[in-house]
Order: sequence, then structure tokens, then C-alpha cells
Amino acid sequence: MKILVRNLSRDVTEAELLALFEAHGRVQSCTVVMDQATGGSKGFGFANMPVPHEAKKAMHALNGMSVNGSKMRVKKADPAAKKDASPEENASAVPSAVDSAAQATEEAAARAKFKKDGSALGMKKPRTFRKTTK
Repeated sequence: MKILVRNLSRDVTEAELLALFEAHGRVQSCTVVMDQATGGSKGFGFANMPVPHEAKKAMHALNGMSVNGSKMRVKKADPAAKKDASPEENASAVPSAVDSAAQATEEAAARAKFKKDGSALGMKKPRTFRKTTK
């Protein structure tokens, strides 16, 4: 299970992050996303834990934990992020994950204006009822 760790202190290393997660189970990999221009941390990272119940235990234990003065936020990584991308490429996908709910509602509203075949919906005609006489 891929885990997103946000609001990391800029001086947290991969080794420190790995040690935090290893206390709760097996860890496949652990990365801190670095800024290519400055070489410093961007303040977030990822951890991969192969056993789901260990990953959930780690997320529950580490979420809200203060490390080097910053309160970490730990959650399951968004599955919409690029699967085979490097962490640097995923860095651009993470901020969009924050706005994914707003984007999903905008897309749903845009889809609602079109039929399944792609043609535009017209104005609804008012319903009229005829009075039947017998």
C-alpha cells in the first residue's frame, strides 16, 4: 500500500522516515521528494508497505505525530497518481489530489449537460396534461 506523508519538516531524511514506518511493520521503500532546483526537501514523501493491515496501523499511529517541529499528515496515496512514475513526477500529481473533489464535481456538472452520445441537452419542455372526458 502506497502511503503519502505530507507536512514533513524540510530537514527530515529518508532514513528518519523509514525508521518511523519500520516501527509498525515491513517497508518496501521510503522516499522524500526533493526539489530539483534547490536540492532541498519539498516537505512530503511516500512510503510503500506491502502488508495492508500494517500500513493502516502505521497511518493511524503516525498521522498527527510531530517530527522536528512539524505535525505530519499521513494517508493512503491517491490511486489516480501515475503508477509507474518516479516520485518527482508524482510531486506534480499530489497538489491536484487536494483539489480532486472540486474537480470531480466540476466534471460531473459538465457531463450532466450532455447526453451519453455526446450531443448537447436542450431545454426541458414543460409537461402538459390533457384533461380526458368520458
